[in-house]
Amino acid sequence: MIEALQYDFMQHALIAGLLASLICGIMGTLAIVNRLVFLSGGIAHAAYGGIGLSIFMGWPFLVGTIGFSIATAILMAIIALKNKDRSDAIIGVIWASGMACGIVLVDLTPGYQVDLMSYLFGSILTVPKTDLLVMGGMAGVICIFVGLFYDNLVAISYDEEFARVRGVYVKSFYFSMIILLAVTIVLVIQVVGLILVIALLTIPAYIMEKYARSLFQMMIGGIALGCLFSIVGLLIAFNYNISAGASIILVASAAFLFNTVFFHSKK
Repeated sequence: MIEALQYDFMQHALIAGLLASLICGIMGTLAIVNRLVFLSGGIAHAAYGGIGLSIFMGWPFLVGTIGFSIATAILMAIIALKNKDRSDAIIGVIWASGMACGIVLVDLTPGYQVDLMSYLFGSILTVPKTDLLVMGGMAGVICIFVGLFYDNLVAISYDEEFARVRGVYVKSFYFSMIILLAVTIVLVIQVVGLILVIALLTIPAYIMEKYARSLFQMMIGGIALGCLFSIVGLLIAFNYNISAGASIILVASAAFLFNTVFFHSKK
């Protein structure tokens, strides 16, 4: 790994992986315990609509995509709250429609050629410093949010009725988490791609859920596992000249499979 870090692009990739692990370790934990994983996947896929809209309208990537993703996320959240029995089907329709709209808008943009597949798999080895600064800022916002409202988040995550009795504004925190998830997904997608975002959001937190005794432990463990997957994945990618994003995902998937087999074998 020391040899690999002699190159600037590997340094940036490592920092991007660690920041993505920090962000996704925290938000992934909140998504897991609040049963927002499917909705998170819906936001990630629907974000393609925002990408296409930004390109078609000539808007800055973050402005159009974050705005579109937040609007879509809030719509999905409202549907999930009001129609829980069929929310998964409706969310599936919304994310498919969002992706389709994004592709069509890019096709309709005169003289513009873009490879939307790059947003699917990302390019962690070509991350510029500006994106790292944006991700660092987002990591700071998320840490401050969790630090200020940790007790309320614990109450909401494990016992909504108790949280309401305590006077916690459950719906306000619910939508705050949804908005943070949307912004997180958009920021990390442009760096590491949609597939790696979903992997880092779900796999580390899911593994830690079996072993952590508190929400905080689950977050710390999720961050640590995400960092481990990123480092090992980047090292494998560098040594064998394969896709870094895919390598990280395969490392995480192998850990998920091993944990599943090991956990069930102990029962």
